[in-house]
Amino acid sequence: MKTEDFIQIEEKYGAHNYHPLNVVINKAEGVWVYDVEGKKYLDCLAAYSAVNQGHCHPRIINALKEQAEKVTLTSRAFRNDQLPFLYKELAELTGYPMSLPMNSGAEAVETALKAARKWGYKVKGVEENKAEIIACTNNFAGRTISIVSFSIEEQYRDGFGPFTPGFKIIPYGDAEALEAAITKNTVAFIVEPIQGEGGVIVPPDGYLKKTFDICKKNNVLFVADEIQSGLGRSGKLFAYMYENIRPDVVIIGKALSGGCYPVSAVLADKEVLGVFNPGDHGSTFGGNPLGVAVARESLKVLVEEKLVENSYELGNYFREKLKSIPSKHVKEIRGKGLFIGVELHPEAGGARRFCEALMNRGVLCKETHSHVIRFAPPLVITKEEIDWAFSQINDVLLMA
Repeated sequence: MKTEDFIQIEEKYGAHNYHPLNVVINKAEGVWVYDVEGKKYLDCLAAYSAVNQGHCHPRIINALKEQAEKVTLTSRAFRNDQLPFLYKELAELTGYPMSLPMNSGAEAVETALKAARKWGYKVKGVEENKAEIIACTNNFAGRTISIVSFSIEEQYRDGFGPFTPGFKIIPYGDAEALEAAITKNTVAFIVEPIQGEGGVIVPPDGYLKKTFDICKKNNVLFVADEIQSGLGRSGKLFAYMYENIRPDVVIIGKALSGGCYPVSAVLADKEVLGVFNPGDHGSTFGGNPLGVAVARESLKVLVEEKLVENSYELGNYFREKLKSIPSKHVKEIRGKGLFIGVELHPEAGGARRFCEALMNRGVLCKETHSHVIRFAPPLVITKEEIDWAFSQINDVLLMA
């Protein structure tokens, strides 16, 4: 079958909730993927940072295979021999003594929202059903009803009301706006240290520290959504580390399982996650032994292969290369680590055409918010591979 045949079947039988590039991938290894016709591409999206360790990392695949032959699912009605070690290893790596595993990133965000509200009622003493959570413009945390309730993207909300109450939206990067929005009912401030889907938007220097201090002063939980920016993507284990703060809650996912299985988690101190009692919250698959075994090995790969350090070094290198392109289309190049956004001028005609041109040259990336090209390759990428990708990007950005 040819590419067009696969696309035709997908378009006929699948819900049209995505607009993918017309490449049909059937094999992947490291930073490279291959389509059904054998063409090779360098992946500069990394499944939205889910494959930071590279596609089909042999250590992670072996962990998956070995666990799959033992036991895959017990539900949380029983204990399994993998979950205790994930708890311990997450605590040792991140410094947060308690974690709660889920599956998708959106589930982890929902978990954090529930924990924050319950903390507000049981610990802070907010009046029942009055809790408020503050979020930022251009945020992206998933697409559940509650999460789109604090989105400003009209497409994410169109046709899905009524929406969940209890959220306030303030401008991203404006610490004074946070201080002005806090009331006695505010229980949490949820923020992405770097906004991925928003266009790889990096806040002003000092913003995270200022907002963290404001939260501390007002007894409000500071919740860092590190699902995309975390686990090495930004050049540090977590992007919040650039400002030497320690959020009350950290949400992780995507690369937690190296792209091999959906695993996410919420990290916090006992004061926050300790509000949950048996039956308050759960998931049949959350913390299952197969996912946990994969997550444990994914974290070990991240640390032992120094992928965080590689992201920092090569991210700086990649950004400087991109800044050297004398393109009339480019408005700004920004990011940290291997989390890079190339914002185009409105006159460029949108980012999609550049992504399609790069696909034809063997580089896969994706537009976000129509005018930004996001470059976020697996953290195993080499300098030589970046040089090759850059030559293609340079030529494409210089086209008419």
